[in-house]
Amino acid sequence: MRPRSTVFAALTTTITITIGLAGCGQQAPQTPARDQGLSVTTVVPQTDPAARWADAYCDAVTHLVRTLAALPTVDPSTPQQASRTSSDLLSSVVGGLDQSLAGLNALGAPPVPSADGGREDVIGQFADIREKAENARQRIDAVRGDAAATKEALGEARATLDRIDALDYLKGLDDVPALRAAEQRAPACRRLDQPPR
Repeated sequence: MRPRSTVFAALTTTITITIGLAGCGQQAPQTPARDQGLSVTTVVPQTDPAARWADAYCDAVTHLVRTLAALPTVDPSTPQQASRTSSDLLSSVVGGLDQSLAGLNALGAPPVPSADGGREDVIGQFADIREKAENARQRIDAVRGDAAATKEALGEARATLDRIDALDYLKGLDDVPALRAAEQRAPACRRLDQPPR
């Protein structure tokens, strides 16, 4: 998917610097949160069920995209701060995934025969990454104050974030020509394609 690159370039750079500085008491550069200006209010004609479904799909994905655009900053000034703020960041990621998963699960199958494989695949990937993010958060909380263990746990957190960066959020639409066409008629999907402001 398209909206992930800018957010994650800054985020993974911050996590990488944090891993290197967590035990040194140095401050990482602050990355300001970005508001992508995404809105979940949409109007799709009732006579276009594929576009309505695509719009609801993109609405569900928007929860995660918004969360990622406004992640809290990691503060590596001390191992304790690095642990606490990394845990907060991962809690935010888990919350965004939970919201997107709820929307995707509630959506059900698309109104196109044999076209649900992409949505199911995205749900499976989101659920797997959510589990890994929560495990990384719990590990960070468990090793709080131990610089070496914190650095290792932050590495796990970064690997989890890298997996999110590699996701194709719109796979559930793009793999099916009828849904890919419906995506173009869905306002929520068009907003996902807009660059961050």
